[in-house]
Amino acid sequence: MLGGAFFLVLLLVPRHGSGGVMKDPQPGFSDQDLFWGADQYDFAIVLRASGLECFWHMAHQGEQFYFNYMVQWVTGVANDRHLAVTVNSPSGYLVGQADEATGEIKFETKETGFYQMCLSNFHNRFGSLQVFLNFGVYYEDSEHEKKQKEKENQKKEEDMKNLNNTLSTIEESSLKLQSYVFHMWRHYNFARMRQGADYYILLSNSTYVSYWSAALSVVIILSGYLQLFSLKRLFNSKTTTETEKPRC
Repeated sequence: MLGGAFFLVLLLVPRHGSGGVMKDPQPGFSDQDLFWGADQYDFAIVLRASGLECFWHMAHQGEQFYFNYMVQWVTGVANDRHLAVTVNSPSGYLVGQADEATGEIKFETKETGFYQMCLSNFHNRFGSLQVFLNFGVYYEDSEHEKKQKEKENQKKEEDMKNLNNTLSTIEESSLKLQSYVFHMWRHYNFARMRQGADYYILLSNSTYVSYWSAALSVVIILSGYLQLFSLKRLFNSKTTTETEKPRC
């Protein structure tokens, strides 16, 4: 996980308290209840049957907000791997939604504040599920800012032709390399989520095959015993005496 030390605690919000979006922290929440900064976070949570949990993440205007999730395993009766996900802006508008077992929500933030992410397990009324989450923000220059910076760079080059620009070149290369490493980490993290989901599916299939193999073995042994018992009764004959003789 990139960034500083993560001392933040997950904010678990019940169904009746998930409607309030915030532009500024409310007095009832401490700094440890909210996700601040431009770092990215990845962790797994367990949603109970028909459960709802919400999180808030701080984002500034012009940043790129992303939210990836994957359902790893489901328990209970009549389970469904679908998960309803919504992302709301600080002013309360819906900016992204998904209703699949695996999904990604990505957009450019239009305002500064706390963006609300809610996960609902209403598809499963009798079973819980584990979800792996990966979300955060990063910054990319807009086209207008790129053009403005190009003009500024041209002016600097004209004014400072005789100066050594090695340091600025190293800085730009470092920023590009940092951006490439960040995106590579995102793709790696998504592949890790998929690998975890495949692992749980493999365990479920192994348990299913083991139970059916044991059941079929019991059926085979029981049918063999019944056949042997039936054949033995066909050849069962009573001993004859002078008083008890076989009748025609």
